[in-house]
Amino acid sequence: MGLDTQLIADGTYLLVEAEHRLAGCGGWSRRATLYGGDHSTALRDAALLDPAHDAARIRAMYTDPDFTRRGVGRLVLSVCEAAALAAGFARAEMMATLAGEPLYRACGYLPIERIETPGKVPVPMIRMGKDLN
Repeated sequence: MGLDTQLIADGTYLLVEAEHRLAGCGGWSRRATLYGGDHSTALRDAALLDPAHDAARIRAMYTDPDFTRRGVGRLVLSVCEAAALAAGFARAEMMATLAGEPLYRACGYLPIERIETPGKVPVPMIRMGKDLN
């Protein structure tokens, strides 16, 4: 996880401000990287995806705990999905944390596979996908 400057450089990362604070953030990508930040070099692949065959990536979704269950995540997700659809993608995929799984299921995402991240402290994750049309 962590900062992914590729999303910022591509202009596909969003911030949500509420009550003069950063309430949440997230983005989408037309690149092959499914998850991980700048520090996860083994997981990164800057290759451009083909919207005719590949799924856009929903990436780096975070909500400040003070703003959970207030629509921040849904807002970011809906803006990302609309932008990916406008860019020609018919499907979106993400690697979700287990804490985010209920939101993504409620927004129409279905499980594809469950994994654990590599490393000394494995983190359970779930790859999820959704048709955008």
